[in-house]
Amino acid sequence: MMLLSVGLLVSSLPAAAQFYTQHNLVSDDPAVPADRFDPHLVNAWGLVSSATSPWWSANNGTATSTLYDGNGVPRALVVTIPGAPTGTVFNGNAAAFIVSSGAAAGPARFIFATEDGAIAGWNPAVRPTDAVIAADRSAAGAVYKGLAIDSATAGTRLYATDFHNGAVDVFDASFNLVGSFTDRRLPHGYAPFGIQNVNGTLYVTFARQDKARHDDVPGKGRGFVDAFDTSGTLLRRVASRGQLNSPWGVALAPPTFGAFADDLLIGNFGDGRITAFDPLSVRRNGEMQPKGQLRVSDCSTLSIDGLWALQFGNGTGSGSKDTLYFTAGPDGETHGLLGTLVPAAAPTNCSGHDDEGDDDQGGDDD
Repeated sequence: MMLLSVGLLVSSLPAAAQFYTQHNLVSDDPAVPADRFDPHLVNAWGLVSSATSPWWSANNGTATSTLYDGNGVPRALVVTIPGAPTGTVFNGNAAAFIVSSGAAAGPARFIFATEDGAIAGWNPAVRPTDAVIAADRSAAGAVYKGLAIDSATAGTRLYATDFHNGAVDVFDASFNLVGSFTDRRLPHGYAPFGIQNVNGTLYVTFARQDKARHDDVPGKGRGFVDAFDTSGTLLRRVASRGQLNSPWGVALAPPTFGAFADDLLIGNFGDGRITAFDPLSVRRNGEMQPKGQLRVSDCSTLSIDGLWALQFGNGTGSGSKDTLYFTAGPDGETHGLLGTLVPAAAPTNCSGHDDEGDDDQGGDDD
């Protein structure tokens, strides 16, 4: 009888390391507990670092990019972005993505997509505290929500998710638009939202458009994730509907990330939850097998209001490679947050807290 009781107790608990601790490093709002406060960090969206640099946060609400080390300590540099930045990438190719201002020119070290339909690049020798517009698709109505970079066989490329026109725009190393792609099988009204290059595969998230085709319409089951190669060829559907809710952030977990080690993590902007998918396990429909969602110490599902980017540190300037960093735009994108998530010990009992729901393909009314 004792063994049976123990078995019942264990069965009520998710895997031990499915639990994670959230720590807020930087906020713009003194009402939100965090180690530090920065008024520039409003609707913190894209997050990137080079192999050695600190984090660069794309602050959509203040048209800036601010820099932080792995502990959230800010650097003095604040870069002004011409527009409302969303996704951001680092460019390590000294011969690609040249930006200029007057007689000064140089490779854009950090590149930003904006909701204004522009791509802007920053080089310290060109304009030390300002990014420079390098491509402008505003006349075409572009609304860029995400950005990825890759050095493919055809040359270095940028990939910007145009949410308004429903395609991923592809730019060459001179910022020329050279093509676009999407998934034509998706239901009407879904458009590319986020994008991340993970080991040479482009993971594109799709969200439902509002009537103006400018912002997403959140809701459980409103989302898809696809994998493309760097030529824009669709490789597979990764996930459909289920727990997706305006997904944007994508990261591949390291082997040290507890129960979700080596899993593909998909973060929802819509409800702030993070779902783990097993890249090596395939469902009957060919999609990745969902393994569950991150939980916190009170046994509830982790939810970060306005969740955007998911990135692991670089091991030097941006923190530990074992730590998951996130950005968010809480309170309807009127505030900002930078924080961390690390595995935690499991609580003793989670009975009555199974709020994760199923992983079926329903949940939307399309």
